[in-house]
Amino acid sequence: MKIGLLKCDRVDRDLRMKFGDHSDFFLDLFQKYTPSVSLDVFDAQKEAYPEEITDYHGYICTGSRFSVYDDEPWVRRLRVFIKDLYDNRIKFVGICFGHQMIAEALGGRCSLSDNGWGLGVKTAAVYKRQAWMDPALDKYSILVSHRDQIEALPPEGSIIAGNDHCPRSMISVGGHFLGIQGHPEFTRPFLRELMQSRLDLMGREAVSGAAKTLEQKTDEAIVAQWIINFIDNTEA
Repeated sequence: MKIGLLKCDRVDRDLRMKFGDHSDFFLDLFQKYTPSVSLDVFDAQKEAYPEEITDYHGYICTGSRFSVYDDEPWVRRLRVFIKDLYDNRIKFVGICFGHQMIAEALGGRCSLSDNGWGLGVKTAAVYKRQAWMDPALDKYSILVSHRDQIEALPPEGSIIAGNDHCPRSMISVGGHFLGIQGHPEFTRPFLRELMQSRLDLMGREAVSGAAKTLEQKTDEAIVAQWIINFIDNTEA
């Protein structure tokens, strides 16, 4: 399966030298759990996109330190590209920033959440099990790092999973767009050091509390399989 990865940020140099970049995280994730997947990386910050959007089975959009409502040329261009994917009914999976971009590009709304930072391991309850959710789970746990949230769904949007901190943790729109507020591609060591590097931004109390959750079990293997099932499912 051939997937286009829309890369929307670059890991800071010190962490990048140790852990790799955002595209490396996804390459490692799918190589480990779904090795039949082939990823081609497009740097959205450089406004690099495929010549033909139909050359790929689907697309995945990475996280970013930026906000989807930022008035940056590359963010505006990304919104247009994602709207084109939607209009052409091409499969798309948004991760964190990409999840929020679904709402921003399709008529929903994102904002800085009153709930504060979501950090560490968070568990979301599955409200509406989908056919592509195989293996099935009633709830799943995943690494998270975000402050923005989707506050209003776009038309045709529906909530698949959520929790008290992030009620719209997983959404779908129109059957061919999937958003996940979390990072199945992150590793615990990377997130731990990322939080330490952003203590001033995230706050010591939030980081300390999140660090205590990092020993909890996570379900990135199953979430990775769900992503591929979703892109591959012709009925989704």
